[in-house]
Amino acid sequence: MKKLALTIILAYGVAALGEGQAADRFQKVAARMVKAINEEDYAGAGKDFDQSMEDFFPLEKRRPFFENLSTQYGKIKKLEEPQLVPPDRAVLVAHCERGKLDITVGLNDDDKITGLLFLPHKPPVPVPERNQTKLSLPFRGGWLVVWGGDTKELNQHHDVPNQKFAFDFLGVDEQGKTRKGEGHTNEDHFAFGRAILASADGAVTDVISGVRDNVPGSMNPYSALGNAVFIQHRENEVSVLAHLKLGSIKVKVGDKVKAGQLIGLCGNSGNSSEPHLHYHLQNTPVIQDATGIKCYLRKVILLQDGKTQNKAEYSPVKGEIIVAE
Repeated sequence: MKKLALTIILAYGVAALGEGQAADRFQKVAARMVKAINEEDYAGAGKDFDQSMEDFFPLEKRRPFFENLSTQYGKIKKLEEPQLVPPDRAVLVAHCERGKLDITVGLNDDDKITGLLFLPHKPPVPVPERNQTKLSLPFRGGWLVVWGGDTKELNQHHDVPNQKFAFDFLGVDEQGKTRKGEGHTNEDHFAFGRAILASADGAVTDVISGVRDNVPGSMNPYSALGNAVFIQHRENEVSVLAHLKLGSIKVKVGDKVKAGQLIGLCGNSGNSSEPHLHYHLQNTPVIQDATGIKCYLRKVILLQDGKTQNKAEYSPVKGEIIVAE
């Protein structure tokens, strides 16, 4: 029997799950399918398929596939809790008699299966509790922390796994203002065009370029990060710098960079309503598989009530104005 090294069955539909959909929906549907597979009821294994999935993976294809699966892995003994993958999928680790599988299930709003993915289990990437790399602020001058902190109230990114400890920074002038006039143009915002720097030594793993800058107030969800650079500082520590200015990126994939090196200019590209820098640290360059890491900066000057305060190993919080040392 041919060994199952990588088996993919995809027929994902267009329906997306709304936020807050409970993981137990996936658990119930997957459990019914697994029960049928274990009982060699391959017709029943497709009971919860939507029509597109049934057309893509009919009984005559299901039978040999699941027979091969059972030959290699034996019966499925246990399903772990689903790990949600927004907007419409979840991954369940299946403990089998002879190994583990990662089963990805896609559901539509009627709890019908729109897609399946069976892969040999891949252990999760380690997630450091905090950064081990000594990180500096990725800019010069004064910046307002628009979002930053460990709760949803302080940080709008908190519910996004790879961005849960992310920061959004707006450039400020000497009076602490973020823009001049009404801010109708990008040039009215003090962040726009400011230098963005590598926060530590590392290697560039990913570069996204060619995304135009938005008019303030407009957002581009189709290219959410906009122009962006990923820098791997060490294993399981990767900086992501996003929403950079079109045409400003100075590095390419594979480049070795030094702390303080110019990476690009602050822009307003991607899912951004005004010029700002999005920065976060994650545990892998593969953004869809990543988990965010709480980030402490080596040295920061905090401006408050006209006074300055030096902070070491500090993680900024929403509402603070900070300056690089």
